[in-house]
Amino acid sequence: MPIAQDPLSVEVTLPRDDVALLTVEGYLDVDTATEFQHHLANQLHHGRRHFLLDLSAVPFMDSSGMNIILRVYQEARELPGSVHIISPTPAVRRILDLTGVSITVPVSESVDEALERVDALPETPVEPEV
Repeated sequence: MPIAQDPLSVEVTLPRDDVALLTVEGYLDVDTATEFQHHLANQLHHGRRHFLLDLSAVPFMDSSGMNIILRVYQEARELPGSVHIISPTPAVRRILDLTGVSITVPVSESVDEALERVDALPETPVEPEV
């Protein structure tokens, strides 16, 4: 089995208890998408509701990467939570714009801007006790 020429690196940090910042480096494509998906699933499993995806070091992304972003976006909305893309490279931004993903998933220029968007989301309504 050949080794990927451009392995994917995903660093996860927690700016807040319910927020995961995933800093992605490398090609996000059919060969690396499963690894990316595992990192997101792990954070969902640990109760994170908001996902900040720093794509500033991703020179290329194909439909596999976009599908994972859209899948976690749908899962996060049901929590309710959110997904934010941060600083995509020009090539990735072009793909996000052409496919309409950037209309659905907010794109921010910095982690601080994405956190401000998280703070601006409506509070989760508390279910009344019966």
